[in-house]
Amino acid sequence: MDTKLTLIADKEIIEKAKQYAKSQKISLSRLIESYLSSLVSKRSEEIEISPLVKSLSGVISLENDFDAKEKYTDFLLEKYK
Repeated sequence: MDTKLTLIADKEIIEKAKQYAKSQKISLSRLIESYLSSLVSKRSEEIEISPLVKSLSGVISLENDFDAKEKYTDFLLEKYK
């Protein structure tokens, strides 16, 4: 059953959203409904993890203070010396 919903948003955003919906040949209401539906859907239950990924889970243990960005930066600096 459909229910009316009133939203308040920036006028420019609403106009762009209307144009986008029109270009997709759907109503703005359906566009927003689709977006909200995607937010609340249970995607994590739909995604199946392959046996290979399951077998690799937990193989590597890192220190609590491991900084991936720092290590990657160090790697790049060394690589491009």
